[in-house]
Amino acid sequence: MSGTRRLLVVEDDESIRDMMEMVLDSEGYEVVTAADGSAALAYLDHERPDLILLDMKMPGMDGWEFARHYATLPPPRPPVIVITAAQDASRRAAEIGAQGYLAKPFGIDHLLQVVDDHLCPR
Repeated sequence: MSGTRRLLVVEDDESIRDMMEMVLDSEGYEVVTAADGSAALAYLDHERPDLILLDMKMPGMDGWEFARHYATLPPPRPPVIVITAAQDASRRAAEIGAQGYLAKPFGIDHLLQVVDDHLCPR
């Protein structure tokens, strides 16, 4: 599967995480999920996805703490897309230096468009 793009979905809400995994998997992406920032960092210790979709408000390690640790990782660091229900989603993304955002609630088409827009060309 060398041509498959790998996405890391970091989301504590199991129903949202499962929906995103199902939709993205059906579009041919390899999807890895994590329920919080610490699980995501553990994954990043040994793998690098092509894109990270990061919820901001999570129990345990939230998106802000994840971003602080993520910034210290050696390159390459894939782009991060913030997932948030906050009305100021663009500001939340800017706070952590994310490349984009996905405001909740979102539709499937919007999810796919945001992923497509932010994947780096190979």
